[in-house]
Amino acid sequence: MSYSNHIMALVVLTGLLSYGCKEKAKQTSAEEEIVELVSENTSSGLDITPIEHATAVLDWDGTIIYIDPVGGKDAFANVKEPDLILITDIHGDHFSLETLQALNTKKAKIVVPQAVADKIPSEFTPQLDILNNGDSKERYGINIEAIPMYNLREEAKDFHTKGRGNGYVLSKNDQRIYFSGDTEDIPEMRALQNIDKAFVCMNLPYTMTVESAADAVLQFKPKQVYPYHYRGKPDVGDVVKFKKLVNEKDSNIEVVQLDWYPKEDY
Repeated sequence: MSYSNHIMALVVLTGLLSYGCKEKAKQTSAEEEIVELVSENTSSGLDITPIEHATAVLDWDGTIIYIDPVGGKDAFANVKEPDLILITDIHGDHFSLETLQALNTKKAKIVVPQAVADKIPSEFTPQLDILNNGDSKERYGINIEAIPMYNLREEAKDFHTKGRGNGYVLSKNDQRIYFSGDTEDIPEMRALQNIDKAFVCMNLPYTMTVESAADAVLQFKPKQVYPYHYRGKPDVGDVVKFKKLVNEKDSNIEVVQLDWYPKEDY
């Protein structure tokens, strides 16, 4: 192969690799490097596609689940229409009536806390399952548990009051998936058991510090943890530091970094 052909092959290979993942430059050493995946296909019949920030799409054995769908119709152009929609809270990065109305949700059940239901017009009423903290419901063979989410710090208590929003634990085929919603390291999170995949927020001033998130994860010990919802004001949660804090004390917890901000450098 000629020198120029070698160069061309390297360019093509580099382009393919950058499309599938992006590497972060802010790590302090090679051991701390995090590679952000555009999506994750697991061996358990579960495909996970991050959309942005708190929004994700799960394909669980053919059942399509939207978590906190925001961003308008275009944000979901490359995924299937939902069978199940879970909304955690009333804030605009979790609940968007405009997005719900733009999407084709006619076949979907929509699981919400009462505070969100109060903001949804009657056209959606037949689709709603209202769950408050401690409630559960089975849909499409998936058990859905509503878990408390709220702030503990005095200066943040008004952001998320106890009882208003829901985190969720989804259970099927002996697999349990936790989405924290907007919360701090509350006792109800620390008491979780047998979690396979935990999606845990970490952004200030709205939720919790990276240190608090890591400490909670080390308490309830999920098999895998996915840092998400880490854009804050003015700083962005340091997911590299989060991984280091978790794995220094428990190397058995796998930290998985998906690309939650495809339009940003972090």
